[in-house]
Amino acid sequence: MNLIRPVLICPLLAVSLCAAAHAGEARYLGLLNRAHDSVVALEVAPAGSDAFVARPIEVLAGGGGSSMVRLGEQGCRFDLRMTFGNGRRAVYHAVDVCRGDTLAIHPLPRSRRQTAVAGR
Repeated sequence: MNLIRPVLICPLLAVSLCAAAHAGEARYLGLLNRAHDSVVALEVAPAGSDAFVARPIEVLAGGGGSSMVRLGEQGCRFDLRMTFGNGRRAVYHAVDVCRGDTLAIHPLPRSRRQTAVAGR
């Protein structure tokens, strides 16, 4: 009977340790630029925090350019603020990287200098 407790506790402990190890993994997101203009700058923040930090990217060509970017280590939802070559900006709110691995950047409406876009 004394062996039953360690046999039951060991698998539970192993699962807990594995979950803790994955909690700090870096989150990456593929960007696919379907907009007409190139993305020249990218800033990332935890969703809803407004604590944007610049992420180095090469110019992401309009019309189908793609790239992979590192977002952060914690959480699944991030806000992404992009600056286009023509000076316009778009903010994609609450992008959930745990549900998908690619964000398609869409053309901006003609009437606004900055656009807020809901996450996916």
